[in-house]
Amino acid sequence: MTATTTTAPVSSTGPRRWLVTGAAGMLGTDMVARLRAAGADVVGLRRADLDVTDPSAARAAVRGFDVVVNAAAWTAVDDAETHEPEAFAANATGAANLARATHAAGARLVQVSTDYVFDGDADVPYAEDAAVAPRSAYGRTKAAGEWAVRAEAPDHLIVRTAWLYGAHGGCFPKTMARLGAEKDRLAVVDDQVGQPTWTADLADLIVRLVEAGALSGTYHGTSSGRTSWYGFTRRILASAGLDIPLEPVTSDAFVRPAPRPAYSVLGHDALRAAGVAPIGHWAERWERAARQVLT
Repeated sequence: MTATTTTAPVSSTGPRRWLVTGAAGMLGTDMVARLRAAGADVVGLRRADLDVTDPSAARAAVRGFDVVVNAAAWTAVDDAETHEPEAFAANATGAANLARATHAAGARLVQVSTDYVFDGDADVPYAEDAAVAPRSAYGRTKAAGEWAVRAEAPDHLIVRTAWLYGAHGGCFPKTMARLGAEKDRLAVVDDQVGQPTWTADLADLIVRLVEAGALSGTYHGTSSGRTSWYGFTRRILASAGLDIPLEPVTSDAFVRPAPRPAYSVLGHDALRAAGVAPIGHWAERWERAARQVLT
């Protein structure tokens, strides 16, 4: 399976009508806000507004739009281990329905995906065309969604992301800042490495990809650089004005139902080839985001 194609977008210039699914979520909220700030014609649909697992509802929803950003997903990683059919319905069947609907409507589909499609065993950044080998139910369902989009929507952008945080929902920084205020010390995993990524930055990247007329294919939407959860927590506590002992531990100290990738660093070569600048360094972007996220 290749990660990029030579398929050109249906329309790469001129005004567009945007539809954002999952608009009440952390990314969906920032996606709608980014588009409205730019004066774009955008409609956001929440889960209550659109059931993406309903093919007829998907067809009706995308009619008249030029770009559909699918931020609707089952994101409860641990719960997916015991509810894989439900996660598959949202992450794979829903993606397939939107892919068929956007293709029929002549619209471009942006499918948001995840680092969990990889095995996490690498020691260099995963390329866009690296083989997928998910180890969790969540990863399997998102990989199936990618496959469906490639099969059903020739005009697509699959944008994988990881370690998302934002102002409009629960996220790692908010949790660690709360725990740091409640406890005398914290132990945090130091053997999982990734790229903390602000949802506002991901929303901006998606808009820039579409506006650049990027060829259909797979792109990685994460911050640059890398750190561990321990390293990220040090920055979070500093931003929150908290000074408590912080202990680095291994993943064995926090066993979860779904396995976490040990290495979630994604490469950005496809973005550069499309003439689109990757998101900046994670630490610099966190400094910009911290006040909005933690207040």
